[in-house]
Amino acid sequence: MVLLLLRAAVRTPLLRAGSGAPGSAGVSRSEPRARHGHGQQQQQQQERCYRLYPGHIPTSPLQKALLAAGSAAMALYDPYRHDMVAVLGETTGCLALPNLRDKMRHHPEGYRILQERPRIRLSTLDVSRLRGLPDGSLGREYIRFLEDNKVSPDTRMPAKFVDDEELAYVIQRYREVHDMMHTLLGMPTNMLGEVVVKWFEAIQTGLPMCVLGAAFGPIHLSARKLQVLATELVPWAIRSGRNASCILNVYYEQRWEQPVESLREEIGIFPPPAVRV
Repeated sequence: MVLLLLRAAVRTPLLRAGSGAPGSAGVSRSEPRARHGHGQQQQQQQERCYRLYPGHIPTSPLQKALLAAGSAAMALYDPYRHDMVAVLGETTGCLALPNLRDKMRHHPEGYRILQERPRIRLSTLDVSRLRGLPDGSLGREYIRFLEDNKVSPDTRMPAKFVDDEELAYVIQRYREVHDMMHTLLGMPTNMLGEVVVKWFEAIQTGLPMCVLGAAFGPIHLSARKLQVLATELVPWAIRSGRNASCILNVYYEQRWEQPVESLREEIGIFPPPAVRV
């Protein structure tokens, strides 16, 4: 039922004057078809104006609330539903995203990222060159992470429900550097590793989606892993998140040759605990 409401919320167009709703001053059937066709064309032009970037889906506050509730339920049931996690991040980030954007605007490297809009995708990566970099460098360890965990940066969904073009890029950038966080934090993509990364990202970004993932992700863990998480990993992730500078202010594409340990120290991430994740 929730999924049906979500689909309806996304597909339902915003009512506008002259849209032909019952009781409105719609076009009469007796009027010429040419005028009716002109009205449809005008409505299509109006709808295009509401789209702020390719793929943008305009939604009302009520629709966003429905999308947030439904996607949260699905993400809690199956944390690997990345599409639902993405929708939850977009529909609940109205306060956190402007804050992240402002941090980027007031940082030289972050500001340049906002201006140049780099993307991390297979089409923008020279995988052969990165694979040939020395062990321990950011580029080599990032490619190793992708290959060992069989993940791809191309699986990150494009933003759809953020009603600001620049903020849409901010959340897109956050998604595309998520695997970089795994690399810097030394965390795999299993449930324990994802929860640790979410704790770090929750402190760093303030995104409600990250907070929910950090708080409710542990329900999927065994008692042994919960103990390791509570005693070792969460305290380290929180300290690192508080100590580190904004993770979106690093132009990772220009740091491929930099050693991971050096970049951790520069950002302010403490060395990972010596525990098996």
